Amino acid sequence: MRYIPDEIIQYAAEEDVKFIRLTFCDVYGRQKNISVMPHELKRAFEQGIAFDASAVRGFGNEVRSDLMLFPDSDTLSVLPWRPEHGRVVRMYCNIRKPNGDIFECDTRSLLAKAVADAAEKGLVFSFGSELEFYLMKLDEEGEPTSLPCDNAGYMDIAPDDKGENIRRQICLTLEKMGIAPESSHHEEGPGQNEIDFHYADALKAADDAMTFRTVVKTVAHANGLYADFSPKPLAGKPGNGFHINLSVKCDTNHIILPSVIAGILEHIKPVTLFLNPTEDSYERFGSSKAPKYISWSGENRSQLVRIPAASGEYRRAELRSPDPSANPYLAFTLLIYAGLYGYEKGLYLPPVADIDLFSADKSVTDRFDRLPLSLDEAKEFARRSEFVKSHIPERILGIYCG
Repeated sequence: MRYIPDEIIQYAAEEDVKFIRLTFCDVYGRQKNISVMPHELKRAFEQGIAFDASAVRGFGNEVRSDLMLFPDSDTLSVLPWRPEHGRVVRMYCNIRKPNGDIFECDTRSLLAKAVADAAEKGLVFSFGSELEFYLMKLDEEGEPTSLPCDNAGYMDIAPDDKGENIRRQICLTLEKMGIAPESSHHEEGPGQNEIDFHYADALKAADDAMTFRTVVKTVAHANGLYADFSPKPLAGKPGNGFHINLSVKCDTNHIILPSVIAGILEHIKPVTLFLNPTEDSYERFGSSKAPKYISWSGENRSQLVRIPAASGEYRRAELRSPDPSANPYLAFTLLIYAGLYGYEKGLYLPPVADIDLFSADKSVTDRFDRLPLSLDEAKEFARRSEFVKSHIPERILGIYCG
């Protein structure tokens, strides 16, 4: 629901709101926040709330350490796990310098610019997220262990699946926060789970992905477990994926999804650094349905991009290489620009790959280009890419490639 600042201030007074969490993330997508009291809302909307940027990795140093948070009133949400009396609400923020300029490392603002640039071309992108996570046991001191909560497998049911009630709580909490879950199930790994939610415009979809991770971790902790979103929590077991579903509408009503996918395929190698930003990210590739080669197909889950069986508004492309360590704002930004590139250049898709690339002979797989297979290799592709340099600020590129 969309609000204006005055409505937020009135809501806080009428609904016994005592704390407002102003939320943002660093360049890696790690969520941060500062809480203010209701009497500070007017100042927050008009002047921003200052914070020490030197304490946030990549944001600043002690010489230039002040940055300002400006809450986006459209993102207001009650935190359902906090008390009803003395409520706590949350808003995502845009980050500006003290002189009012947009802060170059504010990845949320980068995505907003990408959305605006696409709109100028008559294109509207929507995204849906599928984030996998493991539920791990805690030790006696409440610290995470590497012991999964169960040994269930793909789509198993209770009592083998011990995450069933937790997924239920997560879905109900998401609904209260304005996010519509579509499905939930146990994944292939022991203690591994997946919850999919409805697609949305790019900025809301990225906000929702951030909210999802917070909700999952909060509900898991309340049940005595730890939610592990890392790319490869357990050696020899399936990694966690962040499958990104993408659709695009064109104001001319032309079918442009193939050109958009072609643009993504052309730039995927340098973009991979921002979709898979950790060493562990590259341990996923080539096994357990995580792609290794640059290819596309229909319902084939061994491909980098697949076109799921769907029609009408559910017609989309699914990119299967990203993992949950990615910053969704950066991921969606680069996918939009890569898609725009394909659209503007009128690119055509390469031949379809209707084969199982996980079991195919080397003589077959050698015909396909592959994704970077290490973090260092991904960094090198990003450093050399004029496409990445044209859309990612030099400061962010330096942090990722450092």
